Amino acid sequence: MRQIILTVAALLTCVSTAWATPWNIDSPSVAAKAWYLVDYDSGEVLAAHNSSEELPPASLTKLMVAYLAFKDLRSGLLTPNDEVPVSVKAWRTPGSRMFIRADTQVSVDELIKGLLVDSGNDAAIALAQRIGGSETRFVALMNSQAAALGMDNTHYSDATGLPHADHYSTARDLSMIARAIIRSFPNYYARWDSRKKFSYGGITQYNRNTLLWKEPGVDGMKTGYTRAAGYCLVASAERDGMRLIAVVLGADSPRARIEAGKKLLDFGFGNFETRLLYKSGNHALNVRVWMGRNDTLPAGMRHNLYLTIPRGTFDKVHTRIKAAAQIAPVRVGQKVGTMTLDFGHVALDQFPLIALQSVSRGNLFERTSDRLRMWLH
Repeated sequence: MRQIILTVAALLTCVSTAWATPWNIDSPSVAAKAWYLVDYDSGEVLAAHNSSEELPPASLTKLMVAYLAFKDLRSGLLTPNDEVPVSVKAWRTPGSRMFIRADTQVSVDELIKGLLVDSGNDAAIALAQRIGGSETRFVALMNSQAAALGMDNTHYSDATGLPHADHYSTARDLSMIARAIIRSFPNYYARWDSRKKFSYGGITQYNRNTLLWKEPGVDGMKTGYTRAAGYCLVASAERDGMRLIAVVLGADSPRARIEAGKKLLDFGFGNFETRLLYKSGNHALNVRVWMGRNDTLPAGMRHNLYLTIPRGTFDKVHTRIKAAAQIAPVRVGQKVGTMTLDFGHVALDQFPLIALQSVSRGNLFERTSDRLRMWLH
């Protein structure tokens, strides 16, 4: 049994509202401590287990490093060709590495490849020092960004994911940073996250996310491992316009985490479909306006409205629209009505309809005429 979440897609995160659905589809059994499967567009949770349990994220930490690097690339504070000096600290960082050398310079492009393909701890430290000035200041940026994205059960203590008692996240929170990367930086995601191998300094390493080879539509994102965290995975895949994100934490082996990710993705794509019901800014209906320069105004949705439901059941979805006449002036974005989604005879959720244009107050003649018509009405 589970609950489904319908959301309106916003800029970085999605505003979501949960309800008890009129259908029941059993979630798959996955061999891991925690997992989470979510539709990228609607935010609907298709499967979850211990999704709010705080666990060590290992190198999934580097998703936040990538997010902050992408943020600086978009703003112009970084370019892919910028040369970054490699410190002794970065060079000596233990764990997985891309094998950069101290007192050399490496391009931002190569460091991001080393971060996401090789899971290089040395690359993470070099980027952290370049962006934040030091790893300590960069970690503060990581925690600030996590809070801004609503990752309420996440705290970072380093840029690498190496074990620390105060370094943790959840399957749900990790899905949020994954969705934020794809939504905010789709071009960077396409450029770096789907790479299967990377060669640096004469050493070729292969992406540990072998779903890139094995599972249709997978185009990212990251794996991780420490003894404390176990084997972890965030994977994203798109099939026929539907994108899912799967998170697996605490699997027992590299094979187990890949099998878990595949099982979750196949479950989601096999049982559900996602449709765009209403596009942001599209005209849904006209609303009567009294005492304004115009008699009506167009109303619609503030954000794209997506719905994820069991496959083959879309004919059971219906909308009910209710709008009230408005008194001018009316501002763009002002709520003027509601849209209710029904599945069969069960109400799923309700969303606001907003004014898509402003209507200013009418002149004296227009206001007097409307007062008379309102009285007669």
